[in-house]
Amino acid sequence: MLRLNNVSKRFFARGRVVRAIDPISLEIAGGEFVSVVGPSGCGKSTILNIVAGLMPPTDGTITIDGRPVRGVTREVGYVTQQHNLMPWRSLIDNVSFPLQVVGMAKSERYDRAMGLIEAVGLRGFENSYPHELSGGMRQRANIIRTLIYSPKVMLMDEPFGPLDAQTRLMLQDQLLEIWSRTAITIVFITHDLQEAIGLADRVVLLSARPGKVIRVDNVTLARPRDVFRMHDNSEFRTLYDAIWSELEGQVRD
Repeated sequence: MLRLNNVSKRFFARGRVVRAIDPISLEIAGGEFVSVVGPSGCGKSTILNIVAGLMPPTDGTITIDGRPVRGVTREVGYVTQQHNLMPWRSLIDNVSFPLQVVGMAKSERYDRAMGLIEAVGLRGFENSYPHELSGGMRQRANIIRTLIYSPKVMLMDEPFGPLDAQTRLMLQDQLLEIWSRTAITIVFITHDLQEAIGLADRVVLLSARPGKVIRVDNVTLARPRDVFRMHDNSEFRTLYDAIWSELEGQVRD
C-alpha cells in the first residue's frame, strides 16, 4: 500500500552536499505496523518527512495505493514527539479540529471525537485544556486527533520518547489496541529497540548516515501482545540480540 522506490535525499548547506539517506526501497502492506530503528542522524525523520509530503526526495518516488505523493495529503497522518495541541482549545476541540477545518457540523465532529476520547481513557477530560493534562494524556490526544480524519497511513516519530517508562508502556499498550481496531498502516520511528520489536510486524534497521536499509526482520511474536511482560519471552530476546548486534556496530561507527 505504501511504497518507497529508490528514495534518496541530499541537502545542500554551506557549500557542501550532505547525504541524508542513500537509495531506500521498501514496501509496506495495508494495515501493517512497521518500526524503523537506527543510530541518531541516520535519516529516520527525513524519511517520514518525505512520506508525509513535507519535503521532496532528491531521487526516487513514494506512492500510496499506487498514487504518487507530491505534497501534503490527508491520506497520511503525522504524530510527533511534541503534542502540538492548541493551548486555548479544550481537549474535545483539539481532537475534533481537523473535522472543523473541512466544515463538519459541530455535533457530528463532537460525536466522533468523544468516541476516540473514550477509547483512550480520557472521558471526563473532554473540556480540560492541555495545561490541565499530563504528558501521557496530551500525547493520547495527539494520536486520536490524527486518527479522527481516518488517514490510510499514520507516521509516528518517537511519539513516546519524552515520557517516563511506565507511561510509555501504557501508551504502547493503548496504541496496539487502537491499531488492532482501526487496521491503520503505521510507520513508527524509535530509538528504543525493545519498543520497536514489541509493537511491530517488521523492524527495519537503518545504517549510520547516509541511512540505508541494512536488514528487515519479521516479528513473529503472537498477537495480542503483552507489552508489560513480552521482554521475558525467549523469541523476543533472540530477535533483540540479533538486531542489536548490528545496531551496536552502527552506533559505535
